[in-house]
Amino acid sequence: MKRNNLSAVNKVIRSPPAVKQPKRGLCTSLRQTHMLSVLLDWGTLPHHVILQIFQYLPLIDRARASSVCRRWNEVFHIPELWRKFEFELNQSATSYFKSTHPDLIQQIIKKHAAHLQYVSFKVDSSTESAEAACDILSQLVNCSIQTLGLISTAKPSFMNVPKSHFVSALTVVFVNSKSLSSIKIEDTPVDDPSLKILVANNSDTLRLLKMSSCPHVSSDGILCVADHCQGLRELALNYYILSDELLLALSSETHVNLEHLRIDVVSENPGQIKFHSIKKHSWDALIKHSPGVNVVMYFFLYEEEFETFFKEETPVTHLYFGRSVSRTILGRIGLNCPRLIELVVCANGLQPLDSELIRIAERCKNLTALGLSECEVSCSAFVEFVRLCGRRLTQLSVMEEVLVPDDRYTQDEVHTEVSKHLGRVWFPDVMPIW
Repeated sequence: MKRNNLSAVNKVIRSPPAVKQPKRGLCTSLRQTHMLSVLLDWGTLPHHVILQIFQYLPLIDRARASSVCRRWNEVFHIPELWRKFEFELNQSATSYFKSTHPDLIQQIIKKHAAHLQYVSFKVDSSTESAEAACDILSQLVNCSIQTLGLISTAKPSFMNVPKSHFVSALTVVFVNSKSLSSIKIEDTPVDDPSLKILVANNSDTLRLLKMSSCPHVSSDGILCVADHCQGLRELALNYYILSDELLLALSSETHVNLEHLRIDVVSENPGQIKFHSIKKHSWDALIKHSPGVNVVMYFFLYEEEFETFFKEETPVTHLYFGRSVSRTILGRIGLNCPRLIELVVCANGLQPLDSELIRIAERCKNLTALGLSECEVSCSAFVEFVRLCGRRLTQLSVMEEVLVPDDRYTQDEVHTEVSKHLGRVWFPDVMPIW
């Protein structure tokens, strides 16, 4: 409805009543028309209200809304609306999510590059999508980005981009931003020289760095980050670039307390069996400096590759085993991981883990979460484990086939005993929820 028509309706509403009382239905109709006229006059909404509405709209709907009227178009170009943006890049035949239109990308680069602060790139498995992301990065010359995330929704397509092209595009942001605080560039060909450029331009602001599965980064590259980025609070990396020197650098007097250290333990080369060890005094230095740090370790190894780990006390707090792990290793965990908070075992084999679980319950006084799948535990041992942990177990996800009936409990009886010790109703899971 056009605005002049709405005004005419308002005049009709404000006109004095006739001598003859109009019918009840007519008055109701006029009141409804007046309400409709107010509701339809969106153009009079304050800028900040329209801005809030636009922030909830998908990008394509936001762009369409900007063509409704001049006021909405003005809001569409308010810098605050462009501080957070996710570029979705894909080849339509291989992806399930919508792609950011190329024309809109160029408009953003031309008009709003300087406003971008929280930016992420979501790409599919195609090399073309990753290359498109690199092309956009290379054009962000006048930017002040604070957080940057490169996200592969399927296989890591950034690894298919020529290393020189990727590094060149990434360093444009590293050089020009000057205020990067959070960077997530996992599964990418980032290398040591580009990390040095990052440090040279953003050492005072960097707080979070996630770069697991970056094969071109060495221990020297990550050590450079730890030495110069004294405000670093969260770090995610692969075990092969973890070193005693790195832990000691993170423990220096000038460094802030580290809050989160994630370590992915994956074979650097297929069939690799021997892994380097980290000295206990290095771990001790980290915990002394940052007593509240979460040390999270994800293991994707075969049983014969675990020999190096958990022979000495290790301050790990969260442990995830993505492949089969032996009873021997689980026994070491009970002896040498006193800070353990969460344990997930996806597979073990056919040997019951009774004594290993009970030892973990006895020694790991901070344990609050357990997940078990594709392994075996007798019902009696499981009940004893829960009794020892008590109500501090806030998460307990155990597949029903894990529990083996014995002379004390059947599977149907276990949930009653476990529920009693937990102080809440509990049942085994039919599928993993971790």
